[in-house]
Amino acid sequence: MDSDDDLRGASDSEIVAVGDYYYISSDTESSAEEESDCGHDDYEVPDEITSMREKRYVILTEKDIHERQEEGITRVSSVFSIPRESACILLRQYKWNISKLSDEWFADEERVRKSVGLPANGVLLPDSQTLTCGICFEGYSTSALSSASCVHFYCHECWEGYISASINDGPGCLALRCPEPSCSAMVLEETINRLAKDEDKVKYKQLLLRSYIEDSKKIKWCPAPDCTCAVEFLGDGNYDVSCMCRFSFCWNCTEETHRPVSCETVSKWILKNSAESENVNWIIANSKPCPKCKKPIEKNHGCMHMTCRPPCNFQFCWLCLGPWSEHGSTTGGNNACNRYESAKEQGLFDEAEAKREQAKNSIMRYTHYYERWVSNQKSRQKAQADLQKFDIKNLVELSDILGIPESQLKFIPEAWSQIVDCRRVLQWTYAYGYYLEDKVKSEFFVYLQGEAESGLERLHKCAEKDIHAVLPNANSLSPTLKDFIEFRVKLVDLTRVTRTFFENLVRALEEGLEDVHGTDQSTSKKRSKNNTGASCKKPSAKSKSGRNKVARTSH
Repeated sequence: MDSDDDLRGASDSEIVAVGDYYYISSDTESSAEEESDCGHDDYEVPDEITSMREKRYVILTEKDIHERQEEGITRVSSVFSIPRESACILLRQYKWNISKLSDEWFADEERVRKSVGLPANGVLLPDSQTLTCGICFEGYSTSALSSASCVHFYCHECWEGYISASINDGPGCLALRCPEPSCSAMVLEETINRLAKDEDKVKYKQLLLRSYIEDSKKIKWCPAPDCTCAVEFLGDGNYDVSCMCRFSFCWNCTEETHRPVSCETVSKWILKNSAESENVNWIIANSKPCPKCKKPIEKNHGCMHMTCRPPCNFQFCWLCLGPWSEHGSTTGGNNACNRYESAKEQGLFDEAEAKREQAKNSIMRYTHYYERWVSNQKSRQKAQADLQKFDIKNLVELSDILGIPESQLKFIPEAWSQIVDCRRVLQWTYAYGYYLEDKVKSEFFVYLQGEAESGLERLHKCAEKDIHAVLPNANSLSPTLKDFIEFRVKLVDLTRVTRTFFENLVRALEEGLEDVHGTDQSTSKKRSKNNTGASCKKPSAKSKSGRNKVARTSH
């Protein structure tokens, strides 16, 4: 019987670091190699690292945003030779576009100042000892009055109330002007910092910070709850981004990542899920209007004798909708209606029945796709929770149990990360299929979807259940190093094959299955295998190299 220390011993003497990999060198190496028939030389780094290398987008924290703001303000203040507060007002009015501001400023500085409400020089207070506040009309000394660099002076108490009301109204306070309606003088940040309440100063700074993102065409806030990061998009085409908070979303529409469907399809699908259209279809399919008051009535059991609710109380036949007083044993009794059968043969009810049948089919079709969409959404959320467990706690515990460095166990969270991504893709394929009208493409799509589901279920099962074979169990023998190697090879292979299949599936669906033209199903399936680069055959586990690669170290 194998020793309980087999796995722990691997971390001390049998695992050797070479280049970017950890290798296991043991007596079980040759046997593991014979059972393996898939190499890992092309094993890819995680998607997060790939995204960073592609430089498609940049994650910005509040600190990063503030630094960018200050850099722009300092630059404009230096080049234009104006105070910092004036530079801030100019950038805010020009939506933080330094290039556009520079062009217009040097073309006509006076016009820019006038349009923004930025006076060239300050206004000196009159020589009189007291002045009247333009809001409360009380007399104050000049030291108790202030203006927005214009001739309209107000007491500090009125200024405080005016600024507070404006800040509480929202972002409009960033373009706050003199209280005098006919005056366009802009209230500078210095005035707000000097006269506003402390809590209003904090709100103002937060609104100013948010304006840098909300005025930009290339930067958007992460839509995840309680996340304060923003994403600057640098690429084109693929709008999928992942924030530091682990929330993945489409930068274009800010909905959750939804490849392979378009933003337009997502919008239609979400609207349909929340709209009343399906309720109307259900009423048409499962009810009939009372012949007298026209209110819809549902028949869920019993005979054909129907009685409408008060105050109508009309009694009628469910089948032909005729008065029940005209029915009896001669018309078929309580459970049938000869009049209905006769009228149906003459085609009198064809239109109503066709409409009802069409509504039923519509409901059944929508329900089919919606239930599976929700099911994959729940599976994805469960997989996301399992991934977080491995990232936060379980990876350390698993390392202690197996006696193997954490760096060699990263293939497990990578597999779970792939499961989450694939569940999301599979979820949205049901929205894709619902709006796919081409019959031939629809048959081909169903085949591809089935292959994707099968492959993903194999990977999910391996990551969720097969892992228990390499964990110590009180009711079974302790796992050996060979067990761990076999599990790792199997999980890494399934992760790679599943990733490849789903990448090609997404690409094919985004291109609209443009290669599908024939009507022969076998031809379509054959083309499917060629396009997706994956077959139904279960992947084997043979390594091309002379030693088993355990995991690539993080970079």
